[in-house]
Amino acid sequence: MATEVKVPTLGESITEATVGEWLKQPGEAVAADEPIASLETDKVSVEVPSPVAGVMGEHAVAVGDTVEVGALIATIEAGDGAPAAAPAPAPEAKASTPDTAGQQAPAEGDEPAALSPSVRRAVLETGVDPSTIKGSGKDGRITKEDVMAAAEGKGQAAPAPAPTPAAAPAPAAAGERKEERVRMTRLRQTIAKRLKSAQDTAALLTTFNDVDMTAVIEARTKYKELFEKKHGVRLGFMGFFVKAACMALKDVPSVNAQIDGDEIVYHDYADISVAVSAPQGLVVPVIRSADQMSVAEVEKTIGDFGKRAKSGDLKMEEMKGGTFTISNGGVFGSLMSTPIINPPQSAVLGLHRIEDRPVVRNGEVVVRPMMYLALSYDHRLIDGREAVTFLVALKNAIEDPTRILIDL
Repeated sequence: MATEVKVPTLGESITEATVGEWLKQPGEAVAADEPIASLETDKVSVEVPSPVAGVMGEHAVAVGDTVEVGALIATIEAGDGAPAAAPAPAPEAKASTPDTAGQQAPAEGDEPAALSPSVRRAVLETGVDPSTIKGSGKDGRITKEDVMAAAEGKGQAAPAPAPTPAAAPAPAAAGERKEERVRMTRLRQTIAKRLKSAQDTAALLTTFNDVDMTAVIEARTKYKELFEKKHGVRLGFMGFFVKAACMALKDVPSVNAQIDGDEIVYHDYADISVAVSAPQGLVVPVIRSADQMSVAEVEKTIGDFGKRAKSGDLKMEEMKGGTFTISNGGVFGSLMSTPIINPPQSAVLGLHRIEDRPVVRNGEVVVRPMMYLALSYDHRLIDGREAVTFLVALKNAIEDPTRILIDL
């Protein structure tokens, strides 16, 4: 007797999702609670587990289809089933040895079948042999980031040799130009709508400042080993910025407020949204009551968010709310940007890369590690004076971290 698999409850106010990929194909053996499909919602990817052990039946929906909560998506039949994918023919399997790995396209075996579409595309573009990559995703699955890291030489012993002429694809005709159409994920569609809505609704303005990172870098260098030994997490820069932002938000409450109709809602707490890179796009989990946390607690929370964003284990409720956002484009090399607010929030702080620049100190030109700060805000609520005051308070705390300790 077949067991129906239906779209599970996805969270408060979320009624539908998009089928991102099938993790099990018809005829394959399935264990109880083993993920068989991935659904994309407005905020995160959700894996659908099998309710029973058995054999994967027919898919009732296709990748890219929109499905509602409670809709039938597949069936699980009774039986033992077949392996996840048939092994490659013997001659081809023997041809793949450590000396020749990466010289040809991977055989049609277990690993290619388990790769998501975005990962398969990255494998084809980079020429990396997926069998040499250790996956960092859930259950050891390979992510797009794993492939890109391997392509940069981080995840493999040596760069893959160029394909032999026989294995190389036919060259494109002279002057030929190709296009590829890829359906936008539900998350990307939502990001696009929210960002455009922010531009259409808020009176956006960005104010800049810069900050000397010397003191924070020195503190981090001096205490990073003891910090990691005691707290089990690395001491980064975000812990300092989150705490400094919380202090500045108390000094300038409007930056931590939001407009609701014809009212202004002020918050006596700081729930800080932090932008985190995930395989399916940028996600923004929230550090609840960050103003009540220590630097170590902030760093632990951010580290946990980063790991679970990669594995797709972030929960939707962890990305709801937030009174202020910090986005660190500096990790990707950004020198300066004008970030867009995350509605209904009224402001977002953009951090950027640290670089040595000449500055004047006590009448002398010296070289210091400097970072540009950008505060984008809703000018309907936040005046320029308040934006500048916030940035100066943040700058003072970062340039003299003792202020964070004594709340000055």
